[in-house]
Amino acid sequence: MFNPSRDQARRFLFDAWAKHRQTAPVTDLEKIAIGVLLRHPEYQPIVDQPDRYLDKDYLPEFGETNPFLHMNMHLAIEEQLSIDQPRGVKALYAQLCQKTGDEHVAQHEVMDCLAEMIWQAQRTGTGPDGALYLACLRGKAGLDESGAG
Repeated sequence: MFNPSRDQARRFLFDAWAKHRQTAPVTDLEKIAIGVLLRHPEYQPIVDQPDRYLDKDYLPEFGETNPFLHMNMHLAIEEQLSIDQPRGVKALYAQLCQKTGDEHVAQHEVMDCLAEMIWQAQRTGTGPDGALYLACLRGKAGLDESGAG
């Protein structure tokens, strides 16, 4: 399993954006990252300045949102959707897209559930709970446990 360091994950985003700006060839994963960045123009000035932002800490106690965490969560969601893991996430995402009328808004709904699952795993010292994640997504989609509306 690929487990990049914080710097490696950030450098990936910096490099993908630089290639985009230079119209250089990119990998499939870089294309996805560029798509995320294009949907988040507020983060483009950050990825334009790797020397300034590579080591920056984002502290929630100061009300700071970590743009790198946000973008990488989008990448994780894109990967989950491409392989439907956990099984059923793709269908629930489609339901959220229909409910919200916007794929990006739907991804942010998914992101809330992904963050909740990660927080619970960290809090309890257990692995990620796919059932908890899917239950959260069903709730956001307005479905009951059986998947009915």
